[in-house]
Amino acid sequence: MRVEEAAAQVRKEVSKAVVGQDKLVEHVLVALFADGHALLEGVPGVAKTLLVRTIAKTLSLEFTRIQFTPDLMPSDVIGTNVFDQKAGEFQLRKGPIFTQILLADEINRTPPKTQAALLEAMEERRVTIDGSPFPLPSPYMVFATQNPIEFEGTYPLPEAQLDRFLLKIIVPYPEERDEATVLQRYSAGFRAQKLEQAGVQPILDAAGLEALRREVSSVRVEDQIIDYINKIVRTTRNSDLIAVGGSPRAGIAILLCSKGLAAIRGRDFVTPDDVKDVSLPVLRHRVLLRPEAEIEGLTPDQIILSLFESLPVPR
Repeated sequence: MRVEEAAAQVRKEVSKAVVGQDKLVEHVLVALFADGHALLEGVPGVAKTLLVRTIAKTLSLEFTRIQFTPDLMPSDVIGTNVFDQKAGEFQLRKGPIFTQILLADEINRTPPKTQAALLEAMEERRVTIDGSPFPLPSPYMVFATQNPIEFEGTYPLPEAQLDRFLLKIIVPYPEERDEATVLQRYSAGFRAQKLEQAGVQPILDAAGLEALRREVSSVRVEDQIIDYINKIVRTTRNSDLIAVGGSPRAGIAILLCSKGLAAIRGRDFVTPDDVKDVSLPVLRHRVLLRPEAEIEGLTPDQIILSLFESLPVPR
């Protein structure tokens, strides 16, 4: 199965549970096929959790959800060694992080110490418990959700943690027509807790996903496109409104996501439009604004979009 065909089938199955949100679903698929983690930000009730659960079901992957709360401890996430009196030795009790798709729900509602428990898992695909490393299942992907930071009782993620997310995807309110469809579905008996009743079917498995990722890795990127990506990232470091610009990892993320998006769109080569379409969700959580920009009410999205306009687009 080609990436374009698989993406179309996943979209079809997802649409049985999640109405509309085409751009959101596309960006989630980009992260999935590019083998990266995704941070979903939006107010409660816009189907962030439902989308991730549905994606996991369509891929036949093990899914675990952790509700992050202020009293959650790192051991509650990664696990701990427990003494077994009958055996007379310590036994590893694995935490919910040992899964294939992990949903870290409302990750910004737990203190930094527990947020940091995900760092090694996201970067190394393993965790360390009492000094011993334990590999995580493959494939392994973290989806985290968070509410906007102006809501009370939240802990903004530190920059090092944010940088581990390939994309930060803003989840908007649905369009008026889509929201009306949601109401009609619930009136007819749909319930988000019962995906089987919605008819969502698995179309891939772990081996199939790995094959699609290999296809994405073979997508061609011409030298002028690489130069364009490089200029985008370096321009963020020279802006008078940005205190900290994108790192080389940001450029790598744009490259990988551009290849994933090109494959989803049925091409074996990357275009400038692919680069522009993924640069915003790649960069918005990796740049820090200067205080004067924040005072003026500017957002990272606004500044990044203005930087695009100053760069010549390769032909």
